[in-house]
Amino acid sequence: MESTKIINIVHNNEKLSVDTAYNLKNSLISLGYKVSNIFDHSAELIICIGGDGTFLRALRDHGFPSIPIIGINTGHLGFFTEITPKEIDSFLSKYIAKDYTIQEITPIEAIICTRSNCIDAIGINEIVIKGDKSRTIHLDIYVNNNLVQRFSGDGILISTSTGSTAYNYSAGGSIVDPSLNVLQITPLAPINTNVYRSFTSSIILPSDAIIKVNPEYRFEDYLVVVSDGLEHRHNSIVEVDARLSESKIKMVRLESYEFWSRVTSKFL
Repeated sequence: MESTKIINIVHNNEKLSVDTAYNLKNSLISLGYKVSNIFDHSAELIICIGGDGTFLRALRDHGFPSIPIIGINTGHLGFFTEITPKEIDSFLSKYIAKDYTIQEITPIEAIICTRSNCIDAIGINEIVIKGDKSRTIHLDIYVNNNLVQRFSGDGILISTSTGSTAYNYSAGGSIVDPSLNVLQITPLAPINTNVYRSFTSSIILPSDAIIKVNPEYRFEDYLVVVSDGLEHRHNSIVEVDARLSESKIKMVRLESYEFWSRVTSKFL
């Protein structure tokens, strides 16, 4: 990666994040870098300061850029944000020495079609399809045009490998090593009775799988589709198609990063 000497700093409005951004900017300037006052798409690096929500918002707000990104954790869980404010000097030394690797992660894309138009949605972690006001919904789920399930329950969650440790994990889905580029369908409160039969565990699908979901409306003509916490509310949704994106998010990883060590420290 050829250096442009421009670095974007993105942060939330929490005091610790603001103070960290101020100190980081001064450190970068002293090292000969330019820190843009507005997001610069020609920058060589994005440094995001905050928690996982700030990290996901930064990617979404700036169009999921191809610029490598690393996070400084001033939030709570901090699964995406790899380093702490106390480790900034150490990180900068390693960055200048190119003592890091780039890990590519693949977002999930969805096309939400109503009776009148189609809307695109993208998520790093997941796409969720659920009923409005916690109503039971009925969904026909297809994989590569083959009917897999007539689902009844609160909804379904379609996650990436990266998102397997997020909402998917809370919903009882499997944790997937991010080196495995897969999709996972996890049921949300599935119904199993003599009338409705739904799968109760998650399904793992290969990276080229195309998932199509057709709602069967029995009450309100309304669904909610959520991508990384961002709600898409539309009447008369007739189909949602989801698949892994062809674009990649480039994560800067230091030598000390190891996925399963982070899983152990964050969840166990």
